[in-house]
Amino acid sequence: MKNISDLHKIFIIGGGAGGLELATKLGHKLGKKKKAEITLVDCNRTHIWKPLLHEVAAGSLDSSDDEVSYMAHAHWNNFNFRLGRMDSLNREKREISLAPTLDDEGNEYIPRRNFNYDTLVIAVGSITNHFDIPGVEEHCKFLDTRDEADRFHQYLLRKYTAAHTQKEPLREGQLHIAIAGAGATGVELSAELYEASKQLVKFGLSNISAERDVKITIIEAADKILPALPDRISNKTVAALAKLNIEVMTGQRVNKATNEGFYTESGKFIPSEIKVWAAGIKAPDFLSNIDGLETSRNNQLVVKTTLQTTWDDNIFAFGDCAACPMPGTNGIVPPRAQAAHQQASLLVKSMKKRLAGKPLPDYRYVDYGSLVNLSRYSTVGSLMGNLAGKISGNVMIEGIIARLVYESLYKMHQLAINGPMRVFLSAIADVLTRKAKPRMKLH
Repeated sequence: MKNISDLHKIFIIGGGAGGLELATKLGHKLGKKKKAEITLVDCNRTHIWKPLLHEVAAGSLDSSDDEVSYMAHAHWNNFNFRLGRMDSLNREKREISLAPTLDDEGNEYIPRRNFNYDTLVIAVGSITNHFDIPGVEEHCKFLDTRDEADRFHQYLLRKYTAAHTQKEPLREGQLHIAIAGAGATGVELSAELYEASKQLVKFGLSNISAERDVKITIIEAADKILPALPDRISNKTVAALAKLNIEVMTGQRVNKATNEGFYTESGKFIPSEIKVWAAGIKAPDFLSNIDGLETSRNNQLVVKTTLQTTWDDNIFAFGDCAACPMPGTNGIVPPRAQAAHQQASLLVKSMKKRLAGKPLPDYRYVDYGSLVNLSRYSTVGSLMGNLAGKISGNVMIEGIIARLVYESLYKMHQLAINGPMRVFLSAIADVLTRKAKPRMKLH
């Protein structure tokens, strides 16, 4: 048996949906059999599925209930975990460097560390792109991480509680929520925040009227919401939002944010003291031209269809941080959870072939459709022919069927990392405890 120091070292940077799935599967396929040493690096101690962060922000999901401990998960699944944030790369030495880790007071408790790799897989996801618009970074909330979602939830509770207890009339825009960006995150967040306002009034903040005092507005630069999705989904979603009195403003590009609200290029002012920026994404800034690797204008690492970076075959990238071509088109694979899941599955095969010295498979994106969930009020979407059966085109779904399919997407992620037994036990526990806690996290 090989000494562990002689094993092929695979480092995975980023424990998001794709990174954690890849580390878990490689731990079972290669780590357990001592065919490779698998190490996952992330700057957080726990994982939560990023598409759920808008629910954490609104309080409809307690992040502590659904988090996965990286240390425990690594122990159970035959890979290593290292807490840290990669900030530099030396391709000649095949070495990554992790920045020092600081505590809440700014004190260093983990020094800078360097690690050598044989294969490096970068899966650091994406962050919100504020496009250097004046005031956005200073006055808007972002939902890129679990910490940001948790902080927004606390911020929301403070804003509502202050409004409930103050003696003077509410200021204009005090409980108005403006969301810049009408992609899936912005649209789904608006419905969750509408439900949150109803729940807060129900549980005691009775001086506030959800209908009179709370106003939610979505602002989108494109001429429709959900611009990347079919018109049918967009139109259905607009109709559903209208029933919740959520205002939709399309064709309006924000050019300034202040403490009081948003200004648009057309001269409109949207008063709002609670502002969320969800308009556009980019890969983390540290990837921009990292040690000479080719990157896109959004900092994404440019990769071949094998998911290897264009200028270094020892480095792979996938998920939102990778610009992967779609053969037959001039476009790249869209930054969606289903793409990261598909790519993680492909890379499991790729790593086995790489160790055996065989040619690597190419990635082909398969679109299984799109779903938009509006809290407990509605779910709309479409299933592509690949998922809906042997049909042409796609099938429009909504209501309970769409809701069940939407929930199954998260179950698929849980199955990929936890296996069927733990997912089953978790589902039973959720059913048993559902009636014992409020619909919304109130603390």
